[in-house]
Amino acid sequence: MLLAARTAELAKALIDRGVSADGSLSNTGRAPVSALMLMTDDAPRRVRMALYPPGGLLQQFGVDVRLEPAQALAGSQRLLLAITGSARVGLEPAPQWVPGGLGDHLTSSGGDLQGDHGQSTALEWIASGATASHGAVSEPCNHLQKFPHPQVLLLHYLQGSSAIEAYWKSVKWPEQSLFVGEPLAAPFAR
Repeated sequence: MLLAARTAELAKALIDRGVSADGSLSNTGRAPVSALMLMTDDAPRRVRMALYPPGGLLQQFGVDVRLEPAQALAGSQRLLLAITGSARVGLEPAPQWVPGGLGDHLTSSGGDLQGDHGQSTALEWIASGATASHGAVSEPCNHLQKFPHPQVLLLHYLQGSSAIEAYWKSVKWPEQSLFVGEPLAAPFAR
């Protein structure tokens, strides 16, 4: 996992978010957090929608899984996870991420940190306040195995895995993947 950001200040803030995430959500008496499974009309990129967990599934654990249109991302509150399929991600205004928040989108070059392809990159998620993200570094086609499986990613994270562990366990074919963020963030660790 790369510890990357657009500026040194953003990289320091990323590290601080990762450190403050550790164990921060393991208390069941805390306010709920959101896991947004975002729906789009982008047919090639929305293939992961079939893998989204049902809404409301994890409420007993303080996680509000919601299936929402992609526009719900901007300005969302107490966001733990955002998964979508879109070439461009609407992060204005930025969501209110909880420390340890994960965000990614299924697109061809989300891992191209130069951003020369007109698509959002993993660094945009990081700049918006997410603690980790994933992106493809070359045209991966839309094979589900090449992108984080939403249910696997979320369930491993909820069981106390770190960001890197949860991401690695959720991608079957990581050969074209780039993982970006603070790898040891573990908000559900005990």
